[in-house]
Amino acid sequence: MGRSSKDKRDVYYRLAKEEGWRARSAFKLLQIDQEFRLLDGVTRAVDLCAAPGSWSQVLSKRMIKDNPNKTGEEKIVAVDLQAMAPVPGVIQIQGDITKMTTVEQIFSHFQGLKADLVVCDGAPDVTGLHDIDEYIQSQLLLAALNITTQILAPEGKFVAKIFRGKDISFLYSQLQSVFFHVAVAKPRSSRVSSIEAFVVCEKMRPIKLEPAEGGQMMQLPRFVACGDLEGFDSDTCYPLELDGREYKYHQPIQTPIKPPYEQFLEKHKKQAKETEAGQQNTANCVNRLNSQV
Repeated sequence: MGRSSKDKRDVYYRLAKEEGWRARSAFKLLQIDQEFRLLDGVTRAVDLCAAPGSWSQVLSKRMIKDNPNKTGEEKIVAVDLQAMAPVPGVIQIQGDITKMTTVEQIFSHFQGLKADLVVCDGAPDVTGLHDIDEYIQSQLLLAALNITTQILAPEGKFVAKIFRGKDISFLYSQLQSVFFHVAVAKPRSSRVSSIEAFVVCEKMRPIKLEPAEGGQMMQLPRFVACGDLEGFDSDTCYPLELDGREYKYHQPIQTPIKPPYEQFLEKHKKQAKETEAGQQNTANCVNRLNSQV
């Protein structure tokens, strides 16, 4: 399989490289924004679990670069445990979203003001075991929700990735106890085969959730398909020549900086070299023996 193989299988991966996005996930935020107008009037935004930075790129582009109504007061803060390559117009905090020091740093950059928008596209390394993946993702979401309740303005919006599994209704109820409006978004660029979706939460509640009709606390949020339904299908393979354009391979925009799997890769490369050297020595010995026969 050549390096163009993934470009065939994943049209959004290919388009992300062509348009300068660090990851295909940029299209997910763009399509959610298209449906919910998330970034209209936003002055202060926070990107949690931001690396490698594609959502920060979208925030920077929509709030600063391509914003005809910008005031110069726009500020974007990106938070992640991992180092991230700089994004124009984005302030970076390498920190833990569960720590109070991170909250204090965010407020220091906003001069004590609260954010209009908090987004979180963070996710664990999936195991393929849906129950475990859903649980870990829900814990990450709750950590993001906890810091959001401290840094988000009452009229602000919160967007975060979820994994839809059998226990997702409980998570919906938790979100609805914090926000008046909760919807579930499924961007066109998110594979239909994936349990991934995004919650879009608006207007924080100052009170506890009242029982729904029938005396039940559980309420189902709206489910919204985002993006042009006539656009590219994220589960479909497309020819390399899109719309008659000549295909040109593009390298990924930004590779990870010191990823947690870096040591494993170095160890794997070292073992591969040692194996190759051993095979070469064996081949040389066999050749010498054959020449002596």
